Amino acid sequence: MELVNNLDGRLLMAVPKKGRLHDAALSLLQGSDIQFHRHNRLDIALCHNLPIALVFLGAADIPVFVGEGRCDLGITGQDQVAESQTANLEEILELGFGKCKLQVQVPAKGDIDDPKQLVGKHVVTSFMHLSTQYFRQLEEEVYGEAAKDGMKTVLKYVGGSVEAACALGVADGIVDLVESGETMKAAGLKAISTVMTTQAVLIRSKNPRNPKLADVILSRIKGVITAKKYVLCTYNVPRTLLQKMHDITPGRRAPTITSLDQEGWVAVSAMVEKKEIADVMDRLEEAGASDILVLQITNSRAGKD
Repeated sequence: MELVNNLDGRLLMAVPKKGRLHDAALSLLQGSDIQFHRHNRLDIALCHNLPIALVFLGAADIPVFVGEGRCDLGITGQDQVAESQTANLEEILELGFGKCKLQVQVPAKGDIDDPKQLVGKHVVTSFMHLSTQYFRQLEEEVYGEAAKDGMKTVLKYVGGSVEAACALGVADGIVDLVESGETMKAAGLKAISTVMTTQAVLIRSKNPRNPKLADVILSRIKGVITAKKYVLCTYNVPRTLLQKMHDITPGRRAPTITSLDQEGWVAVSAMVEKKEIADVMDRLEEAGASDILVLQITNSRAGKD
């Protein structure tokens, strides 16, 4: 009862309690300085430094809780948002982790290579809404007007171990998430079509309890994502080469340029995507830059345009 009473006045944020999004979501919260301690067996944790309570839920339940206004913010997959059909929420930020594909899969050694070959057969999935939409469209392509008489493909819900359905003779194909593809291959399956691509997203109720605090959390999370994506590249260069250097390091908005205590020279600082930094350094050196340094960014704020 004491914990429930302490929820008054707090912004409620839903977080995956387990699964592929759990660890990355907690890392994102830590980087955003959302401090909390989760007691064993409790699915609610109060934050120490902000009027926020974290609610640990199954990823599939998070869109429902946020859409109904029970929680104000949530981290879950785009696939779960689409599957839930919840209207009263908005996806406000793609988080860059948990990327995978919802795919139609069949036995690798079988003779099915086109998803239309599964029309009229048995398909197992935990994504009933998305799978129904997908196969209804296929049936319209295969049967035309006759498809309006009702679904001929038999879809069956299975909550876990979907990949075992074909091997056990329960289904001719499945619709399931594929991340690396290793589980799919180990189960003797192959993907023949993609229903949707997905990643983790931050979602928000259309009527959050504390809109200002929700905006603060959004800004913090954006800052963490930017810091993970970029590094700060600094170098010295003759002023006459600035335009050439600007083409190599335009920065997110524009590079920072500072005059040096040497006639005709400037120092340049620009944010560069981590995945491109080695190539950028090579190009800067070749173009005439010197004293090239790369600095890690631990956090950031984009500010207002």
